[in-house]
Amino acid sequence: MRIWPGRPNPLGATWDGHGVNFALYSRNAEGVTLCLFDEDGKETQRIPLRERTDFVWHVYLPDVRPGQRYGYRVAGPYEPQAGHRFNDAKLLLDPYARAITRGVRWSDRLFGYRVGDPAEDLAKDDRNSASDTAKCIVVDPAFTWADDRPPATPWNRTVIYEVHVKGMTARHPGIAPEHRGTYLGMAQEPVLAHLQSLGVTAVELLPVQRSISERRLVERGLTNYWGYNPIGFFSPDPRFSSEGARTLVNEFKTMMKAMHRVGIEVILDVVFNHTGEGDHLGPTLFLKGIDNHSYYHLDPGDPRFYRDVTGTGNTVNAGHPRVVQLIMDCLRYWAQEMHVDGFRFDLAAALVTDPEKADFGAGLFGAVLQDPVLAKLKLIAEPWHPGANGYQLGAFPAGWAEWNGRYRDCVRRFWRGDAGQVPELASRLAGSADVFGPGGRRTYASVNFVTAHDGFTLEDLVSFEHKHNEANGEDNRDGSEDNLSRNWGAEGPTESVHVHRMRRRMKRNLLATLVLSQGVRMLLGGDELGRTQDGNNNAYCQDNGMSWFDWDLTPEEVELVEFVRLLTATLRGNPILRRRSFFTGAPGPDGEKDLTWVRPDGSEMTDAEWNDGGNHILGMLISGRASDEVDDFGRPVFGETLLALFNGGTRSRRFVLPDRGAPGVWQELINTARPGTRTPRADSVTLVAHSVILLRRLEGQAANALAPSSP
Repeated sequence: MRIWPGRPNPLGATWDGHGVNFALYSRNAEGVTLCLFDEDGKETQRIPLRERTDFVWHVYLPDVRPGQRYGYRVAGPYEPQAGHRFNDAKLLLDPYARAITRGVRWSDRLFGYRVGDPAEDLAKDDRNSASDTAKCIVVDPAFTWADDRPPATPWNRTVIYEVHVKGMTARHPGIAPEHRGTYLGMAQEPVLAHLQSLGVTAVELLPVQRSISERRLVERGLTNYWGYNPIGFFSPDPRFSSEGARTLVNEFKTMMKAMHRVGIEVILDVVFNHTGEGDHLGPTLFLKGIDNHSYYHLDPGDPRFYRDVTGTGNTVNAGHPRVVQLIMDCLRYWAQEMHVDGFRFDLAAALVTDPEKADFGAGLFGAVLQDPVLAKLKLIAEPWHPGANGYQLGAFPAGWAEWNGRYRDCVRRFWRGDAGQVPELASRLAGSADVFGPGGRRTYASVNFVTAHDGFTLEDLVSFEHKHNEANGEDNRDGSEDNLSRNWGAEGPTESVHVHRMRRRMKRNLLATLVLSQGVRMLLGGDELGRTQDGNNNAYCQDNGMSWFDWDLTPEEVELVEFVRLLTATLRGNPILRRRSFFTGAPGPDGEKDLTWVRPDGSEMTDAEWNDGGNHILGMLISGRASDEVDDFGRPVFGETLLALFNGGTRSRRFVLPDRGAPGVWQELINTARPGTRTPRADSVTLVAHSVILLRRLEGQAANALAPSSP
C-alpha cells in the first residue's frame, strides 16, 4: 500500500475521489498508528503516522476506498495522576468518523486499566481491545439531493414534535417490517402524513449520534434506548439503519429529503457535554485514549479524576479551542452534508469555558452565532446541568431558544389545582417576557412544553402521582420524585368512568394551554395517541413496548388526535397566537389593549384577583389587531379577537363575555369540557370546573350568520 504524507486538514477520514486523507488531533500523544480492518473485523494493516502538523497527525492513502474500516492506536504516557491515559493496546474511534459500525462487546479489554486490580485505574492493561470495539468507516458523501431545500419555517410558526426514531415506527402497521424502527421508516408516507395532519412543522429527534449502552445495562438485558451516551459525534447511529453501517449515512439523508419534501424540518438533539467513556473507571473508546487531558474537564487539584457537572462521570472540555473546533465542525457537517435544520443542545449549560460559571457570550456559543452556516439554523438550549450554578434559564444570548422548564412546571401546577398559580400562568401564557425580555429576546426564545422524553408522558401525567420505574432494575430509585402530576382518583389503570372522563379532559386542558401560549410549542411524540409508559418517568433503558407507539387506537384516542389537529389548525388560522414580540398591555391607536386579563364578571383583573391565592380562573383577551405579522410587502396581517378562559378550580363559574362595543357575537372554537362544539354565545358562558374555553369574536355579516344561543 502506498503511503503519502497527507494534510492536517480536514480532520477525520476524507475521501477525495482518488484516495483518503486521515487526520487526528492529539497534542500530548507520542505516536499515532492507523489500523485498517476488513469487513469481518480482522486487522489487516497498521500504518504509523509519521507526519504531525500543529499537533495533528496525518497520512494520505491513495489505495484506500470508501467502505474501508479503520481505527487508531495512540501511544503516550499512561499517567492518570497527571491526566494522561494513553494506551496503544486499545483501538480508538475517530472523533470525526462519518460512520461507525455496530458491535461494541463489553469486556474487560475495553478498559485502559486492569479491571479488579487493587490499584484500580492506575494499573495499565495491555490487552488488545480491537475484537470488542466498533470500527470507523470511510464514507463517500455523494448523494442525489435533487432540489432539496430547507423549509425554513419562521420560529413563531414552528410546532415541534419530539420523537424517537425507533419509538415512532417500531410497531407502525403501515410500514414494511424491514423499515420499522429506522431512518427509512421515518421517511414513509404514513409517518409523514400523520405529522402533517397534526400541524407539525419540525421533528426533534432524540439523539441519533453514535451511542453506546452502559455495561451495567447490558448485563441486565437492557439498552440505552434514548441514546444520551455518545461515542461518535458525526456518525448516525447504526441502530436505526435497515441495512447496516455501510448504508446508514444515505438512509439518514433519505429521511431528511422526505421530511423536507412535505415541509417538515428536522432538529437533532445533540450531546456534546459528555461522552460514553464515563469517569476514571470507564472504558477507553475514543477521546480518553486520544488525548484525555485536552478533551475533558479534569479536576485541577487531582487530574486523575474528572470534573463531572453532567452526572455521567465526565464533562467535555468545551473551553479548549480544539474541542470547540470539533463541535463546530460537527454541527456544520450535520447542517451542510446532512441537511439538518437545527439542534437542541443537551445540558447546554455545561458547554462553557468553565461549567460552574455562566458565560454564554463567548466560547462555543459566541462561535455558533458568528458562524454563517449555523447562525441561520434553529438553535435550542437545554439551559441547565446538574452541577453547581446549573440552572440558567433565560441566560443564553439572542439567537438561541431554550426549553422553558418554568413553563412546564407552572402549567402542571395550575391544572393539578395548586393555589397561587394564576399570576405566573399569565406570564407563561404571554410568552415569558419576565424570563426572556430582559435579554432583548422575543417570544420564540421560549420553547414551551408540558411533557418531554424525560418524565411522564401526557397520559401518565394525569394517571400517576408516583413514578413506577421498577422495570429499570434500580429498585425505583431512578427518575424524578417531583412530577407535579395528579391521578384524578386512582393510581394507574382503573375501571372508573368518572376518572377516565376527568383524565381525558385534563389532557385536553394541558394541550390547549400549550397551543394557546405565546412561544414555540413542543409536543411529545405519542401524547396525541394516549401513549403510556405505565408510570415510568425515566424510560431511558426501555427499548420495548413501553416506549414504542401503539397505533391500534381506541375511539377515545382517535378523538384526542382530532383534538390536537383542531388546536394546531386554530394556531395556523390566527396570527395573534403567533406573535414575535411580547405584549405591551398598553392601549393602541384605537384605544384598545393588545392583551387584557379578564375576570368572571367580564371586567379587567384587579390587584385583588392577582393576589388571591385561592383564585383558579383566568381570562385572556387578545385583540385581533394585536398581530405583529406582516405580508411580503410589509403590510400588517390582522387576526380575529380571541378570548381564552381557564378554570383550574373545582367549581364551575358563569363567565360574562366582555362587551366589545360594536354589535357582534362570540363563538366557541374549543371547549375541553364539550369537545367538538362550536356554539355561538351572546353574553356569557358556563366555564365548567377543570376546563378551557376558546372563543372568537365575530362582527358584521359573520355575526349575523350565527344565531346566538342562551348561556
